[in-house]
Amino acid sequence: MSTLEQMRERLATLEPLRLDIADDSARHAGHAGARSGGGHYRLLIVSPRFAGRATAQRHRLVYDALGPMMRGAIHALGIKALAPDEADPGASEKSP
Repeated sequence: MSTLEQMRERLATLEPLRLDIADDSARHAGHAGARSGGGHYRLLIVSPRFAGRATAQRHRLVYDALGPMMRGAIHALGIKALAPDEADPGASEKSP
C-alpha cells in the first residue's frame, strides 16, 4: 500500500467530507527528510469533527490519526483542516 493510500485509510477515522492530499516530495529532493525516506505532503481535510475546535486541536486530531506515519513515512505535513461550514464548496478538488 502506498503512503498516500495509508494516509487516506488512517484519516478516514476523522469521517472527512473532503480529503485532498498532495505529494510535494519531489520538490524537496536532497532535503534531509527526503534522504531518510520521509515525504512532504499538503493536506486539505473537511470534517464535522473539527467544528468548534481550535486549529491546534484540529491538527492534533490529524497527527493522532496518522500515528506512527508522522515519525517515518511523513517528514513534513502542511495541514488545512476545516469544519464543513468553513469549506468553500467551489474550491478545486486538486489544490489542498
